[in-house]
Amino acid sequence: MLMPSIFGENLFTDDWMDFSFPDVDKVLYGKHAKNVMKTDVKETDNSYEVDIDLPGFKKDEIEAKLENGYLTISAAKGLDKEEKDEKDGKYIRKERYSGAMSRSFYVGDELKQEDIKAKY
Repeated sequence: MLMPSIFGENLFTDDWMDFSFPDVDKVLYGKHAKNVMKTDVKETDNSYEVDIDLPGFKKDEIEAKLENGYLTISAAKGLDKEEKDEKDGKYIRKERYSGAMSRSFYVGDELKQEDIKAKY
């Protein structure tokens, strides 16, 4: 079932529908909370650990860069794909994320690129 929308916003998911169970995400991040890179930062004895949710992204679509004291984590997918005619039909709606997002964290000027370790 197709839902009407204006500027990508579903007309039937609005604040009036959440009157009894308000979303914590909406309170913290606003209406577009689902597009935010959810992040946990943990301090250990000798380091900080940053755990970021990037569902649907492959390892080669994620980049960590240190510049001017800021650690920036970026992810991009589907930006270079061309629309192809499908043998079995044509998409009328695609809800899977395609685009780019990033978050930056100030880590200070003492940190060097080789000090950063990442795992997928």
